[in-house]
Amino acid sequence: MREDLLHFIWKTNKLPLKQLKTAKGEELLILNFGQHNLNSGPDFFNAKFEINGQVWAGNVEMHLKASDWYAHGHETDSNYDNVILHVVWEDDISVFRKDNTEIPTLELKNIVPNSFLSGYENLLENSKKKFINCESDINTIDDFLFDNFLERLYIERLEEKSKLIFDLLNVSNNNWEHVLFSMLLKNFGSKVNGESFLSISKSINFSIVRKLQNNSTVLESVLLGMAKLLDRKEDLGDYYRKLQEEFTFQKNKFNLDESGVQKPDFFGLRPNNFPTIRLSQFSNLYAQNINLFSKVMEISKLEDFYSLFSAKASNYWDNHYTFGKESKPFKKSLTRNTIDLILINTLIPLKFAYSKKLGKDISSELITLMSGLGAEKNSVIKKFSDLSKKSNNAFQSQAKLQLYNKYCSLNHCLKCTVGNSLLNRNS
Repeated sequence: MREDLLHFIWKTNKLPLKQLKTAKGEELLILNFGQHNLNSGPDFFNAKFEINGQVWAGNVEMHLKASDWYAHGHETDSNYDNVILHVVWEDDISVFRKDNTEIPTLELKNIVPNSFLSGYENLLENSKKKFINCESDINTIDDFLFDNFLERLYIERLEEKSKLIFDLLNVSNNNWEHVLFSMLLKNFGSKVNGESFLSISKSINFSIVRKLQNNSTVLESVLLGMAKLLDRKEDLGDYYRKLQEEFTFQKNKFNLDESGVQKPDFFGLRPNNFPTIRLSQFSNLYAQNINLFSKVMEISKLEDFYSLFSAKASNYWDNHYTFGKESKPFKKSLTRNTIDLILINTLIPLKFAYSKKLGKDISSELITLMSGLGAEKNSVIKKFSDLSKKSNNAFQSQAKLQLYNKYCSLNHCLKCTVGNSLLNRNS
C-alpha cells in the first residue's frame, strides 16, 4: 500500500459513499472531496462533510497509519489546524489537534472494493520484470484518449526543458542570443561531448563571440583552442599552425582561459561527429548568421530550418577528420537528421520557452512542426512499437520518452492516464 494510492482512491471516488462511518462510529456523508494539493500542507483543500448531521468545511490529511500524524509532526504545525478529517489506511491511534480536540478519522482498509485493489496489484505485479507495468493492456486503451495524453506528455517535456533555458537566461542577463549559443553548442556535442561543448560556452564571454563571429576561421580557432584541441606540439600542417597562431593571439587579446573546459572525446564517435568537425560546422553557422536567435524565432516551416542550418565545416575538413591525417574527400555539411536533432533538442524547446516568456501559447504550432519530423530510433520507442504503440513522428516518440521516463519507470501509474483508465475498469 502506498500513500499516493490513498490519494487516488479519494479523488476518484472509489468509496461506498452511503455506508461510511468514522472510526468512532459516526455517520459520514461526503459532500465535497476537495481539491488535491500537490504542494506542502494538507493533501486536500476545501473539502465538505456531514458528520452525524453536522456540516464541516476544511481540509483533509491522509496517511497509511493514523500514527503518521505524529511521526510527521503535524500536531505542532499550524498548517494542519483546519484539518477536519484524517483519512488513513489503518487507524492505529487517535489523533488530536494543537488545541487537544480529536480529529475524526476514516479508515479505508475494510471499505475499498476488492476488485479495485486486485486491479492495482495486477498492474504492479512483477513490475521489475516488465518493460512497463501495463504492457499486456496498453493496446486496449482508446486511441483518442492515448493521443490526447501524448499531447499533454509532450508539453510536460517542453516545460521541463524550459527550466534549463530559464536558468541559462538568468546567467546570461536575459540575453536570448547567448542562451541559443550555449544550447546549440551543447547540442552540437551530442551525448558524448555535450557537457564538454557547454563548458566552452561557460568559459568564454558571449560578447567576445559577437566580436569574432563575422570571421569563421577566427571563431573556429577560438572554439578549437578553448576545447584544448590546438595544444599539440608536433607540426600538423599549415592549417593547424594558422589556427594555433590565431588562438594564441585572441587568447592574449581577450584574456581567455580554457582551464575550466572539459576536453572533448573522440572515442566511440563516428568520424562525422568528431568534435573537430562539429566545432568547425558550428563556427561557420554563426559566421553566416549574425542574429541567429531572431531568425529562429521568425520561421516555423521545416524547409526554412533546413535552409538556415545548412552549414558545412571549413574546406580543410573536406579531406580531414582530425589534424594532420588526410581522408577521402567529402564535404562535411550538417545532414537533415542532424538538423532534426537540433530542432528536437534545442530550437523547439527554445521557441516554446520564448513564447512562454512573452505570454503566448504556440503549443499547437510546435506539435505540428514536431509531427513533420521522423520518430527517433531507440530501445524505448521500439518496445512501445512492439506493444502496438508505434511512433510515426518525433512528436509521438518524444511524448513516449516522457511517458516512460517520468511515469512508467517510476511506477507512477496513478498519475498516468493509461493507468487511471485501466484501474477505473476495476471499480
